[in-house]
Amino acid sequence: MTEQHNAPHPASRLWGGRFIGQTDALMRRFNDSIGFDLRLWDADIRGSIAYAGALARAGVITADEAAALTRGLRAVHAEFAEGRFEVKPDDEDIHTAVERRLKEIVGEVAGKLHTGRSRNDQVATDLRLFCLDAIRATQRALLDAQSALLAQAQSHIGALMPGYTHLQRAQPITFAHWCLSYFWPFARDVERLDDCAQRTAVLPLGSGALAGSPFPIDRAALAAELGFSLRGVARITQNSLDAVSDRDFVAELLFCCALIGVHLSRLAEDLIVYSTAEFGFVTFDDAYATGSSLMPQKKNPDAMELARGKAGRLIGNLTAILTMLKGLPMSYNKDLQEDKEPLFDSLDTLALALPVAAGAIRSLKVNAARMRAALDPAMLATDVAEYLVRRGVPFREAHHLAGRAVALAESKGIALSQLAMSDWQAISPRFDDDIAQVFNFARSVASRDVAGGAAPRATQEQIRQAEEWLDARRKL
Repeated sequence: MTEQHNAPHPASRLWGGRFIGQTDALMRRFNDSIGFDLRLWDADIRGSIAYAGALARAGVITADEAAALTRGLRAVHAEFAEGRFEVKPDDEDIHTAVERRLKEIVGEVAGKLHTGRSRNDQVATDLRLFCLDAIRATQRALLDAQSALLAQAQSHIGALMPGYTHLQRAQPITFAHWCLSYFWPFARDVERLDDCAQRTAVLPLGSGALAGSPFPIDRAALAAELGFSLRGVARITQNSLDAVSDRDFVAELLFCCALIGVHLSRLAEDLIVYSTAEFGFVTFDDAYATGSSLMPQKKNPDAMELARGKAGRLIGNLTAILTMLKGLPMSYNKDLQEDKEPLFDSLDTLALALPVAAGAIRSLKVNAARMRAALDPAMLATDVAEYLVRRGVPFREAHHLAGRAVALAESKGIALSQLAMSDWQAISPRFDDDIAQVFNFARSVASRDVAGGAAPRATQEQIRQAEEWLDARRKL
């Protein structure tokens, strides 16, 4: 038997007039969203203050009534900001809680605030306002992580290291070039969030439950007041049915979060590998590592492992919202209440993961000698092929001849650079004594001097571009 004796009568709720019987206690727990949507309080009150002004401008309420509502809403805002707001058992959601407290402060005039407004367009507005704030916060955290990568790049322009494909040694690069290889994915994340913000900054308020408001609300003025604009032009939803049911902006933001998580995970994976004793390229600061409860010698890269692991959580939240949305009929459905917890979780996850990653990167000790010692002359096999190309040999043939040289060195159990001149000329008479000059790692890296290449000069230019990009973003 379900418990009902503690359940308040539905009449105490915003929708209760049509109901006679009590709501089942478990149904209340299942239905109520106050446990998680309470964090929308700032957006809800901002939207309500603006809406009170819009009602007054439309002649629906008087200026004095709008002033009383605004005064009361600001008092409620102060209670939330100072941690004094008390949630009551009848507070089904954040909208109910704010309106209930507003009535306690200003009296019956509080009942006029909801004129022409539904919780459907109200929550859509709140959520968009919340997402816009969250986008800006996430972008700031990304910029900090990029700054940490850039600082490491600036300090290690000449630090040679193996570059890898398929986790096999491929060609020599620098640690600076590796750092910048993660700077630009984060830059795309910042710009992708810009795009998301454009589609989020569209006002649904004034759409009512689904058919629009019967009162002459100036939606464009309301949009401008709440910051729903693009390049100074106020933006409002074009269809009231779509306005209250659209959660594309949530799905898009969750996609952005998931892709940020993927980029963080790849960065973490590299650093986890590089920090092993077998590699020894980097050492994490104690502030971003943990130990073992059994093995005293252990120093575990848990900051990076958690960053890698949480990517699955971020991807899962995106999958959850897409699955929830896929079968909904048009207009508002209660399923849409499930949009918030995955969204909040993803944003909270990144709010922790990005600053931790930035701190771990910034405090990272780079072991340049270990990286250089890991370079293998076989990594210059491509340079051997390019040596032949410069002597007129077609690249396909040059590639084949360089491969034969690698195979010969392996069969002799020696480094590629240790082949005798007779070995080289047995492979091709195009090889000459100056083949020895190919086996210079710094020279190999310096030769990759195209824009975006690994050469120190190209890296300096890339750093300059990264600095300019960061400066421009910080001014926004």
